[in-house]
Parts: sequence; structure tokens; C-alpha cells
Amino acid sequence: MSENIRKHLIIEGRVQGVWFRESTRRQAVSLGVSGWVKNRPEGSVEAMMEGPEDAVLRLIVWCGRGPSAARVTRIHETEEAWRGEFDSFDIAY
Repeated sequence: MSENIRKHLIIEGRVQGVWFRESTRRQAVSLGVSGWVKNRPEGSVEAMMEGPEDAVLRLIVWCGRGPSAARVTRIHETEEAWRGEFDSFDIAY
């Protein structure tokens, strides 16, 4: 069993208006990752994710592609101490 980790992402590119948040939420749920995803005012998407290391890393790889209409140009990734703070993965506003 893999260790639980927590990652904070800022995802840049054409990531708003392309169904990025809902697609990320669905992918996270399918992987057993908890946290949230939201649009940022300047056009990027921000996500906080917690869960088993292998699942979180798979979600990060998926975020590097996103849904078919997205064009991800950069991901800023920060590792944080795992808190076990979330029991679902939600779209935040």
C-alpha cells in the first residue's frame, strides 16, 4: 500500500471553459483521490489533492493533459504535508 501524500497544483494554459474542473473531479473520484479544484481569476486552474501516492501521481499526469479541448502549458506543483483533510473531491468556487 502506498503512502498518502498531498499536492497543490497551479495548472496553466487553455484550462478554463474546456470542462477541466469537472473532468478533473471525475478522474480524482475514479482514482480515490480527495481534495478540490477551482478556476483562478487570471485563467489558470488550482487543485489540492490528497490520497495514496500512486493515485495522486496518476492524477497529476492526467492534469498535464486534461480533457481533449484543454492545452496545458505548465503545472506548478508543491508538495505539502498530508492532512487527511478531505473526504471527497469537489469543485470549489
